[in-house]
Amino acid sequence: MAILGRPNVGKSTLLNAIVGEKLAIVTPKPQTTRNRIVGVWNGEAALAADDPRGSGRTARGQIVFVDTPGVHQARSPLNRFMLREAMGAIEDVNAVLVVTEAHEKAAALPPSARLPEAESWILERLTAAGKPAVLCLNKVDKVKDKGQILPLIEWWGRVGKFSAVVPTCATRKQGLDGILQELLRLLPEGPPLYGPDVLTDRTQRFLASELVREQLFLRLKQELPYATAVVVESWNERKKGDVVDVVISASIIVDRESQKAIVVGKRGAMIRDVGMAARKEIGELVGRPVHLRLNVRVEEGWTGSPAGLAEAGYGESDT
Repeated sequence: MAILGRPNVGKSTLLNAIVGEKLAIVTPKPQTTRNRIVGVWNGEAALAADDPRGSGRTARGQIVFVDTPGVHQARSPLNRFMLREAMGAIEDVNAVLVVTEAHEKAAALPPSARLPEAESWILERLTAAGKPAVLCLNKVDKVKDKGQILPLIEWWGRVGKFSAVVPTCATRKQGLDGILQELLRLLPEGPPLYGPDVLTDRTQRFLASELVREQLFLRLKQELPYATAVVVESWNERKKGDVVDVVISASIIVDRESQKAIVVGKRGAMIRDVGMAARKEIGELVGRPVHLRLNVRVEEGWTGSPAGLAEAGYGESDT
C-alpha cells in the first residue's frame, strides 16, 4: 500500500499515526521525505458495513505501507530521484492511499473543475497500472465550516473516481479507522509479509540519519536544509557494566563551504543543538543511551552529482 501525494500534505504524519511509532521524520517544510519508508501495521479493524466479508465483523491482519516523497515538478537530480521513488512505488503495491489536504475554498469547486496537477499525475499512473486507490482528505481540522466537508468529499469522489474518500486529521489521529476499513476492502487476503514485531524494513542506522536530518530541517532556514544530507559513518555498541550504549559518528554533507559555517553555527551552537535534539530522538528509537558525534563535510555540488547523490543514499541503486 503506497502512500502518495503532494509535498507537505501529511503523508508521513499519517504513516506514523497508523503504525503507532515515529518511523518517518516530519517537519513543516515541504519535501522533507526523500526515500521510501516501509511501515507495518498489525491489528484489528472493523469491516465496513458493505464489506462482502460480512457487516459488523472485525478483521485482523497486516497492512504494509510505503511512505513516499511528495509528488512535484522535478528539475534537479535530487528532486528527480525523489519523484522516481514516489511514482515507482505504484508498480510494487496492490493499492494506493492518495493523501491530499482539505481546503475550505475547494468545497465550492464546480463539477467541471479539474484535479490539481499532482493528483492528476498520480491517477494517470494508477489507471495505467490498474491499481485501485483510496483518497485520504487530510487536515480537515483546518476547515472552519464543517458543513463544507461533505461537498468536498463528494467532489473528490466524483472527479477523482476513488474507491472511497475518507476525511482525516493525522495529527489528532482522527479518521484512521475509516482509512483501515477501506484499505482492508481493497487489499487481497494472504499471509503476512513481516513478523508481528516488525515495524519497518529500514535499519536503525538509516532511521538515525533521518532523525539528524529532521533536526537540520527544523533549525535551518531558506534553502539550506535542501542542500544537506546525513551519512552515518560508524555505529558501535559499547558495554559498561550492565549498560549497553551506542556510539554513533555521522557526517552532515553540505553543498558549499559557506554552508558549513551556518550548520556549525556561532561557536558551534547550531551543530550542538542539532546533536542534542537528535541524540534524544535516537535514544528513544534504540531504547538505550546514545553518544552522537557530528561533523560537517563539504561536497561541492553533491545535489547535482550522480556520485554525490549515491554517497548520500539517493542513487539509482536505491530506487
